[in-house]
Amino acid sequence: MTCQSLVLTRKTNVLFVRSFTILVLIWIVMKPEVCFSSVLSSLKALHLQGYITFENNEFASRDFGNQIHSHPLAVVHPKSVTDISEIVTHVWQMGPASELTVAARGHGHSLQGQAQARGGVVINMESLLQDQEMQVYYRGVQFPYVDVSAGELWINILHETLKYGLAPKSWTDYLHLTVGGTLSNAGISGQAFRHGPQISNVRQLEVVTGKGEVLICSQEQNADLFHAVLGGLGQFGIITRARILLERAPKMVKWIRVLYSDFSTFARDQERLISASKTFDYIEGLVIKNKTGLLNNWRTSFDPQDPVQASHFVSDGRTLYCLELTKNLYPEKFDTVNQEIEDLLSQLSYIPSTLFMSEVPYIDFLDRVHASEQILRSKGLWDLPHPWLNLLVPKSKIQHFANEVFGNILSDTNNGPVLVYPIHKSKVDNRTSFVCPDEDIIYLVAFLSHANPSSNGTDSLQHVLTQNKRILDFCEVSHLGVKQYLPHYTTQEQWRTHFGPKWEVFVQRKSVYDPLAMLAPGQNIFQKGVSVS
Repeated sequence: MTCQSLVLTRKTNVLFVRSFTILVLIWIVMKPEVCFSSVLSSLKALHLQGYITFENNEFASRDFGNQIHSHPLAVVHPKSVTDISEIVTHVWQMGPASELTVAARGHGHSLQGQAQARGGVVINMESLLQDQEMQVYYRGVQFPYVDVSAGELWINILHETLKYGLAPKSWTDYLHLTVGGTLSNAGISGQAFRHGPQISNVRQLEVVTGKGEVLICSQEQNADLFHAVLGGLGQFGIITRARILLERAPKMVKWIRVLYSDFSTFARDQERLISASKTFDYIEGLVIKNKTGLLNNWRTSFDPQDPVQASHFVSDGRTLYCLELTKNLYPEKFDTVNQEIEDLLSQLSYIPSTLFMSEVPYIDFLDRVHASEQILRSKGLWDLPHPWLNLLVPKSKIQHFANEVFGNILSDTNNGPVLVYPIHKSKVDNRTSFVCPDEDIIYLVAFLSHANPSSNGTDSLQHVLTQNKRILDFCEVSHLGVKQYLPHYTTQEQWRTHFGPKWEVFVQRKSVYDPLAMLAPGQNIFQKGVSVS
């Protein structure tokens, strides 16, 4: 071969290599776009009774916490459970190579983006209401119940069941939440000491698993799935319908507030009340720190038992503990209920001058937070960031926790309420996915802060986040055995620690019901395409 031919051959080879390299690079750049286009086309080709939107989906990238904003690729507005099954089945059949994930969104009250799906599919569960009617059953059944869509708000369930003189047994403090959302966590409020959380008052569920299967589950049928999804943070399936137990509802309640200046006395009285056979129907506590004119604020809705004594009470700069109680009023007990309340209160060691009482309709008491919401909305303060921190503290550690957190770390409670009240662990079925400390009595401690707009330039959100971190660091260093309620972690190792002995069961259930780890990606427990371990 001549030198000229050799040079020509080399140039040809170099040109070929360069051309091939350019083609490869073009393919690498174009492949995501090709894949993206393919995914879009496949979603658009689905035949749903409802519809899918690919634009103007900003609402699905926001939540009540207003800290995490993850924009989805698409939002499904299902008209039926079949729609949900079809979309989940479609994503399941795309296999592990697809990065597409699916999140169910209720009324958008997650705190850390738990119902969001970055670049994935969000299912708008409230769209189901168009096709699913609420049904109340009270004749010819052992226990009355209501069948509801998972996208239904608890406030609407209350309105409907009250028509029959009935109501669910267990509540959350805020009723404008969806059934599927609270059952995926637990649903805890001041009735939990008696009836347990909302997950303890469900008879049956309809669930779409991570494979797209639609299954009915209960204690007797598909029991493992039933227990998995209750408190399961959306990891094992999408709850689409629930059967909720009901009880007789009162028309009115006695609503009582008293104050304590000593935490140990306050806690002792709460524990006495939740363990007594005859007691109140709702028991919650609040921490009040550095609030002024407290009792004067109460006077708008409550009457003091002793107005003269109450007028001399000063709350300024103090750390106080409020015990909030209700007693249901039924016609056959009108003659005796006041004496019952007096007998119960006589056993407590609250500050005598701080006894305030009111008589209100049952629905007004249960929906009390909504009134505050309307005020905050009118002032443009409802959509602020809400860096809430909810903890479950063992009874044996609550005094130590209170001394440090309420005494030192917490500066005031002016940016939102701080709840603290005990419940019985025995009221929670240990077979569910819900995790709490392993003691007979546990305390829910909820720091329900909002980040106020600051006039002096300080970062209110950062202040609350720093305070939350100090609380969590203290709990960890002091080995208090605290668990997060509505938990948020960033690594799987942290989740493993959170679930403790339940982790292996949690992982095993995940591998059965959502083996591709495509559901509820916003929880950050598992990652699609990464083996569940």
